Amino acid sequence: MSDLFPPFAPDPNEPRKRLFKPVPFRMIAPNIITLIALCLGLWAIRLAFEGRYEQAVLAVIVAAFLDGVDGRIARLLKGTSRFGAELDSLADFLNFGVTPALILYSFVLHELRSLGWIGSIVLAIAAALRLARFNVMIDDPNRPEWKKNFFVGMAAPMGALCALLPLYLSFLGTPIQNSSVAPVVLIYTIGIAFLMVSTIPTYSGKTMGKYVPRQWVLPIFVLSVAAFGLLISFPFEMLALMTVLFLLTIPVGVMRYRKLERDDAMRGADVQPASSGVEPPPGA
Repeated sequence: MSDLFPPFAPDPNEPRKRLFKPVPFRMIAPNIITLIALCLGLWAIRLAFEGRYEQAVLAVIVAAFLDGVDGRIARLLKGTSRFGAELDSLADFLNFGVTPALILYSFVLHELRSLGWIGSIVLAIAAALRLARFNVMIDDPNRPEWKKNFFVGMAAPMGALCALLPLYLSFLGTPIQNSSVAPVVLIYTIGIAFLMVSTIPTYSGKTMGKYVPRQWVLPIFVLSVAAFGLLISFPFEMLALMTVLFLLTIPVGVMRYRKLERDDAMRGADVQPASSGVEPPPGA
């Protein structure tokens, strides 16, 4: 019987198998930025319930900035991954759905009790639905190139920044934190939620800046520096102004989208007869 189980001595020179394969840092870096943004969203909730609303709003703004950066860094470093996409989507739901909803409820919507809480829930759920639809649409291979310049509905980060407009106005001296203004804030919050889940096209500007005319380079530099200086010196004035201007430009984006859609349909109608495969009769 001893011959059936001969003694075995492992080879000391045999290389050990690695339990985990090494991961390039370029795959990790974008996820670190996403996690930092997620921490800012959680921190903003704490700041809001401590009554430090200005710091809470700034935390959401920085999270929105990092949300715009992490994807671009991932593409620049060629570090995109399915894991990173899912993590980014979950972080966006908390940062731009749950966090602004809780900030608004703590700030003024609690004056309406259950109605205010329902308004906060509607905003958070609208952000979740918006992100779910976005994740499905980016997998569509037949989406025309020109549609990449538009979001279907308001993007979640922009929706969060627009939803916080009552706080910007309050920081500028407008009396918002009272029961008489709370219904107006509730209607505005539900309106922003509707814009996020709607099919209203809003301009994204994703392909903007690929090519800039030479004569516009120096003016763009000057305007960028001026805008940055104004944002640093008068943050809430600029945030309120940019929010109002963005909401006013939505009809312009809709008209531009409809025009491009008509032009695309006309081009498709022109190509259809040529590609039908029917040969013209002889002598035609």
